[in-house]
Amino acid sequence: MTKMVINPNRKLSRINRQIYGHFSEHLGRCIYEGIYVGENSPIENVNGMRTDVVEALKEIRVPVLRWPGGCFADEYHWMDGIGPAGSRKKMINTNWGGVLEDNSFGTHEYFELCRQLGCQTYINGNLGSGTVREMSEWIEYMTFDGISPMSELRGKNGQQAPWKVDYFGIGNENWGCGGNMNPDYYANEYRRYQSFVRDYNNEDHIQKICCGAPHEDYEWTKEVLATCFRRTSEEQHGFMDGLSLHYYVYPEGIEIKGSSTEFDENVWYKTLNKAVYIDELIRRHGKIMDEYDPLKKIGMIVDEWGTWYTCEPGTNPGFLYQQNTMRDALVAGITLNIFNKHSDRVKMANLAQIVNVLQAVLLTEGDKMIKTPTYHVFDIYKEHQDSNLVESSIETEMIGVEEEWKVPNLTESVSETADGTLHLTITNLSVDQSFDIDTTIIDRSVKTVKGEIVTGEIHAKNTFEEPECITVKKYDGTQITEKGIRFTIPACSVLHLEVR
Repeated sequence: MTKMVINPNRKLSRINRQIYGHFSEHLGRCIYEGIYVGENSPIENVNGMRTDVVEALKEIRVPVLRWPGGCFADEYHWMDGIGPAGSRKKMINTNWGGVLEDNSFGTHEYFELCRQLGCQTYINGNLGSGTVREMSEWIEYMTFDGISPMSELRGKNGQQAPWKVDYFGIGNENWGCGGNMNPDYYANEYRRYQSFVRDYNNEDHIQKICCGAPHEDYEWTKEVLATCFRRTSEEQHGFMDGLSLHYYVYPEGIEIKGSSTEFDENVWYKTLNKAVYIDELIRRHGKIMDEYDPLKKIGMIVDEWGTWYTCEPGTNPGFLYQQNTMRDALVAGITLNIFNKHSDRVKMANLAQIVNVLQAVLLTEGDKMIKTPTYHVFDIYKEHQDSNLVESSIETEMIGVEEEWKVPNLTESVSETADGTLHLTITNLSVDQSFDIDTTIIDRSVKTVKGEIVTGEIHAKNTFEEPECITVKKYDGTQITEKGIRFTIPACSVLHLEVR
């Protein structure tokens, strides 16, 4: 019997709802066909946004949406995406597939999408190929409530009132596709560009996100922080509110990647091992951040994460379209548990990407839409949003085929909502073994337990022919005990228990 202990008396940190954020890039069929079909489409829409997609995303309470990239952001010139759709500048999307980008989805459309979703806004500015003036004028266009050239242009284009920009990224992956910069060079450019991202309304502070490291590039983190914190006051905290981190799980490595649906048990554990590795990345990058920001005023922003496989056969390799199985559900559950556990430092995360790209929560094909196993994990984890992380621990054992890729059999996190309800999320990483868990809840008598689970064979997936092979199912296998609860978690599953 596996022992688990929960201490609701020890509240550790607040789990920002933004940890459950998403990412939408002008890449493949994410924006076009996935989210935006235009007002004249036969597919049901509201102001061009697919109704089925918007309603599905509202169900999982999408808290924040990052746009327009990604690598696309550092060649995006925002003025190409405003004004009458027919007169907008067309361009070739050189990063993703070499296809025509007609800019019919731009600033106004993005804010309309966020309005429909009821989510916060996270916009990435163009530092790589753009100018300080261009970035400054975009902020003015979006947020200035007064008389100015940009606010007047916004009004001319049909939006009199300013919008609210919650987060603004100063460049993206500037160590790579965003300009191949050295960390000290980028940091000085960051200092310059962010100076002109002004809070025109002092009540609506724009949180500025500095481009952080890929994977284990700890040198980038050290040098960027050293440069940004040089000759700054304590209140300025490096001119940033957040520092990003990007991490993708490539089962067979960055070059080969591997199939999204055809894999053996060894690759299963190899993939999950790489998912667990994000815990080490957060700890080590976080330790460097602690040297400059011991009070944790700067959030770690994991604004790109997820699985990255070889794209589906017969699709444009630049579109990054991949299927989604129970393996992805486990990656999502593991990762979100880790983010919850590090919610003192991790303040936002954005799954890559929201529709039709990489580890998407939704896939579309014409007027059809399906929810992926990853979607259902976000659905059963949504009660963690804005709850308080409480102290918890669980006994684990290492499982797997090859020694190098072994993983802990279980991961968990526990939060408490304002009404005192505990939410437990547990993942079972085993291919074929269930585990009995005896849970002690300190100083708490349990009255009721409700459960829901996402589970299935490791290759199980939803298709347009079988859209509900994997769904959220009711779980009623919990016993209330004198000290807490006892339950069995099946193999290859993600479980949510609501304890009152």
